[in-house]
Amino acid sequence: MRIDKLLSNVGYGSRKEVKKILKGGSVAVNGQTIKDAKFHVDPYKDSVLIFGEEVEYREFIYLMMNKPPGVISATEDYHDETVVDLLDPKHSVYEPFPVGRLDKDTEGLLILTNDGQLAHQLLSPKKNVPKTYFAVINSEVTESDIEEFKKGVILDDGYHTKPGELTILKSGLHSDIELTITEGKFHQVKRMFEAVGKKVVYLKRVSMGPIQLDDILQLGEYRELTEKEIQLLKE
Repeated sequence: MRIDKLLSNVGYGSRKEVKKILKGGSVAVNGQTIKDAKFHVDPYKDSVLIFGEEVEYREFIYLMMNKPPGVISATEDYHDETVVDLLDPKHSVYEPFPVGRLDKDTEGLLILTNDGQLAHQLLSPKKNVPKTYFAVINSEVTESDIEEFKKGVILDDGYHTKPGELTILKSGLHSDIELTITEGKFHQVKRMFEAVGKKVVYLKRVSMGPIQLDDILQLGEYRELTEKEIQLLKE
């Protein structure tokens, strides 16, 4: 890989800006000062220093975020703050994007990555990747609802959903539930409950595939996935 491309990819500026840095003699590869932008390096083997600091190169980045309400699951938006806006520049430089969507008012687990192949694998309808949500419902959820969800419900547009696994955690005037589905239709959890005459008043995603939301992450916080978590996602 060309040295100017490497440095640009990890956030040291545009190719033009990087060329100026190179000409200034601020870049060294394996102890040798490099001024030629076309100089080729192996980012995984060569030692690259810029302004005396080691350059860390990674092709892919994998992040787990506890998405807060009011933030859009997108890379850019002209009106609202996006999940990418919450990232530190050292992570946003890799241009990660959210894997799937959470509604603006929905909280919880969101995976961001620049690994398009993994994102496709997680979102493919053929893969049936389970997603589990915690929700508060505005009325009593019953065993009858559990049976309805097992069969799949018919949404307002006539779509018959795949079966959902509904668990009642607390029943009453307001019910706490967990719902696991393998689809990601627009507002699906909310629309599934509307199909049985109920309304979601709070919604949080707690898991996606084998990945559980880390309890230590406060709303708006994120961390990199561990190597073990990355491998679980790829299996």
